[in-house]
Amino acid sequence: MIPTEDASARKREIEEKLKQEQETLSFIRENLEKSDQLTKGMVSILSSFESRLMQLENSIIPVHKQTENLQRLQENVDNTLSCMDHVISYYHVAKETDRIIREGPTGGRLEEYLACIAKIQKAVEYFQDNNPDSPELNTVKARFEKGKELLEAEFRNLLTRFSKAVPPILILDAITVDDELEVQEEVMLEHLPEAALQDIICISGWLVEYGRNQDFMNVYFQIRSNQLDRSIKGLKDHFRKNSASSGVLYSPAVQTKRKDTPTKKAPKRPGTIRKAQNLLKQYSQHGLDGKKGGSNLTPMEDLDLRVKHHSEALNEKHGAASGKDDVLDIEIDSYIHCISAFVKLAQSEYALLTEIIPEHHQKKTFDSLIQEALDNLMLEGDNIVSAARRAIMRHDYSAVLTIFPILKHLKNSKSEFDTTLQGTAASTKNKLPTLITSMETIGAKALEETILTRSTTCPRMEQSTELTSNAILFLQQLLDFHETAGAMLASQVLGDTYNIPLDPRETSSSASNYSSDFSKRLLSTYICKVLGNLQLNLLSKSKVYEDSALSAIFLHNNYNYILKSLEKSDLIGLVKVTEKKAEVSYRELIEQQIQMYQRSWFRVTEHLTDRNMPVIQPYNKLKDKERQVIKDKFKGFNDGLDELCKTQKGWAIPDKEQRDFIRQAQKRVVSEGYRAFLHRCANIQFTKNPEKYHKYRPEQVEEMIERLFDTSA
Repeated sequence: MIPTEDASARKREIEEKLKQEQETLSFIRENLEKSDQLTKGMVSILSSFESRLMQLENSIIPVHKQTENLQRLQENVDNTLSCMDHVISYYHVAKETDRIIREGPTGGRLEEYLACIAKIQKAVEYFQDNNPDSPELNTVKARFEKGKELLEAEFRNLLTRFSKAVPPILILDAITVDDELEVQEEVMLEHLPEAALQDIICISGWLVEYGRNQDFMNVYFQIRSNQLDRSIKGLKDHFRKNSASSGVLYSPAVQTKRKDTPTKKAPKRPGTIRKAQNLLKQYSQHGLDGKKGGSNLTPMEDLDLRVKHHSEALNEKHGAASGKDDVLDIEIDSYIHCISAFVKLAQSEYALLTEIIPEHHQKKTFDSLIQEALDNLMLEGDNIVSAARRAIMRHDYSAVLTIFPILKHLKNSKSEFDTTLQGTAASTKNKLPTLITSMETIGAKALEETILTRSTTCPRMEQSTELTSNAILFLQQLLDFHETAGAMLASQVLGDTYNIPLDPRETSSSASNYSSDFSKRLLSTYICKVLGNLQLNLLSKSKVYEDSALSAIFLHNNYNYILKSLEKSDLIGLVKVTEKKAEVSYRELIEQQIQMYQRSWFRVTEHLTDRNMPVIQPYNKLKDKERQVIKDKFKGFNDGLDELCKTQKGWAIPDKEQRDFIRQAQKRVVSEGYRAFLHRCANIQFTKNPEKYHKYRPEQVEEMIERLFDTSA
């Protein structure tokens, strides 16, 4: 049971909480009443505001619509006025642009001029669309055509005025290759000034887009074609004027560079080609037999003159013809350089053309642009082929050496040629291969007929050693152009001619695809044919000499010269491709001729032998017949020695080593025999005047033999 005091306290606590809750409830009721009053006031205000807004809207909307209509009307009026001004401006275009059109685009007014043309073009389009029957259309059309004509004229004038032939110095600098420089300095060929080029590009773009005219492309290729041709002709004139007088075959500009600037090497001249060409001319005219005509010299004098001094004679002969030869050398150099110049200039022209001519017209325009210069080069090449063909008909095969350097250069340039002419017509791309084929054909014919030609005349005897020199020099020229010469032979498939079996792996449908080994074998066989023919002709010529010893010396000198020349050059390596024992064969031939020469001394040494020598007993007196035998032996030896030494002293052996060898060998044989003979006769009383028969001491005999082959003695 809860105590009474605790219940009273609890009751008082509950009554206090109830009283607080009643006060809170009263406060809430009062606030709700105030909120209702405020809400009613706000509703009243909003209702009043809404009413006023509706009244304002009813007043403003009509005004707004009226203003909007007025603005639309204003815009229409403005647009109409603008259209009227625009239309009226078309009627005044002809008058406004008259002065500028008449003055043309020259003088730096191109931009302003093109703006006027644009106005005229718009006027033409307006009248065509809106009033095609109006007279103003004809007026602006005429003005547009006039403006286009003046633009085309300006295009032509700019090209004509600023298109200049490229100076030969720049061309030579551009095509000269310096082997000492790792990175070649590219020479830029500027054909047009930058300002003029930009104007030309601008006009070209307008004519393509708005002019609807391609005639300017014809103008372009005609003018640039002329400049290309003039540039190449200028290079030719440079060679004729400068090279002939000063020997300058490359750009003089190289000589004016700073000292620390590497200079470029001069292109290799085919000057020795011309020398060999003159030699081959003799070679071909007489089939390795020398010149026509006779000689007032004796065979001994002839041999001495030609063997000892053949090089001087060659130099004198070539010096007399050097003027003409130099001109021909320059022509060869000129043509070779013009081929390189054409490639370089054509590449430069194409680079310029791509900036001016639309892409889909570039190849065709470029094809037309290069035709004149290319045709002139091909015509010049055809003339070289024709001249060679005429020479071959006259049995003069010297022209083949003119073709060698040119053909080599053409073949080396073919890949670059093909790249440059890529995209041109087939007829254009085939011109160089056709020329190469013609040169290979005529060159092969000349090479083949050279070794087949036989002389029908009796040549001078003193020409033979010179003839050998000519033939070797000609072969050395073939060596310098061995790839070209081999390709010439291979192009004609001369395997049957030289009895060379054809290997399918070495041949193909294209002559240019013959393997290098096959071409090398052909050339080796050809050289062996030439050497064989030379040997036959030398044998034939040697028979003219009545003295067999002189004939032997003649053949010895020629065989020795051939062998030494082959060994000094790479010819021996080429000969060994088909003749493995070529050196051994020539050494055997030389030894045979030495033995043949030594036989001439039998008529001297036979008197020193024991043949017919009387049997001598100590202290026995010789009979008259026995004394006469000894006297005859001394006399035969003395007379034979005098005659041979006198005769052979005037002969010549140019090779010192061979000359000394033959002297020593002969001196040893004669001296030993003579000493033995004197020893046998030392104690024999065969005459009262022994000094009459004992004419020479052994030392004197050796000195006489030592003076053999010495024309200066």
